[in-house]
Amino acid sequence: MPDSSPNARYIAALNDHISAFLGQQRATVDAISPHATELMDALIQLATGGKRLRASLAFWGFVGAGGEDDDAAILTLGGSLELFQTAALIHDDLIDASDTRRGNPSVHRRFEAMHSREQWHKDPARFGGSAAILAGDLCLSLSEQLFATISQVPPRTRAIFDEMRLQVMAGQYLDVLEENAGPVWEADAALDRARSILRYKSAKYSAENPVLLGGSLAGANEQLLEGYSRFALPLGEAFQLRDDLLGVFGDPATTGKPSGDDLREGKRTELIAHGVQLSGNADREFIQNRLGASDLTDAEIADMTLILIASGAQEATENSIQQLSTRAFAALEDLDIPERAHTALRGLGEAAVNRNA
Repeated sequence: MPDSSPNARYIAALNDHISAFLGQQRATVDAISPHATELMDALIQLATGGKRLRASLAFWGFVGAGGEDDDAAILTLGGSLELFQTAALIHDDLIDASDTRRGNPSVHRRFEAMHSREQWHKDPARFGGSAAILAGDLCLSLSEQLFATISQVPPRTRAIFDEMRLQVMAGQYLDVLEENAGPVWEADAALDRARSILRYKSAKYSAENPVLLGGSLAGANEQLLEGYSRFALPLGEAFQLRDDLLGVFGDPATTGKPSGDDLREGKRTELIAHGVQLSGNADREFIQNRLGASDLTDAEIADMTLILIASGAQEATENSIQQLSTRAFAALEDLDIPERAHTALRGLGEAAVNRNA
């Protein structure tokens, strides 16, 4: 039987809302030139997938603060968040030179393949990168365009939305900076730097800000918003730490990405920071010198993976996930919100931190 829960009904309506909105935008682009519709097709394919975690957190933050399940405003907010996520994925995959996303070619690889297939002039990779930048920028613009259709947005909601976008861009830059400067920066501070990147690049926009946006849209007072933050920020950090573990140890059949992909990309995550701090000198030098190397071999990825296990880095990261989850769920219990919102937020949180994809 189809799932008829409030969250399932919301996600079904959200998918229809996003599909209709993007369909309208595709028609506008097609009127400019049919050649440009590939931009829309690429982002439509990517925006169609995903867990809808951010939109679901916003929905229950909204309901928890007294919002109605079928209010059109929370539907539009969820769509805007999902388009922002899609834009972030497009740009992130380009920055990291990722080949796949959700089991399909990443957007820049999709355009690169199109260039090669059509036997156009100049460099396929450069065309793919340029097109992906434009697709990501377009998706960012559409996220804002959709958000702007919400009537009577409280100033607090607008402020959270604007700050969220700034945080992600700053966090993304810090991530790029760490990948490039990390090997020569002080290793003792690697863990603090990794947690700061995790917080601003991912945790805030993956969990904290969606709940705050939903709550503020429903008129939540500052006390409730502060309680939402105490729950959702550690949850978002645990969520991203799980993602970091999956980026190294995950099953490609379920993650949609090659095993050890984060090691190829040179991501200096909290897992890597633990590995650098807990390993012996030889293994530490190996990680520092070979992580993200352009000629990194499969054998070296296997060796690095074993080091992260043997050094205790994997276990330390799992411990961080447990500590953050415990803090998040304790804060959730303190929230004065309807029981069904409590239950739904706990379910979403547990699924986020215990997932395998």
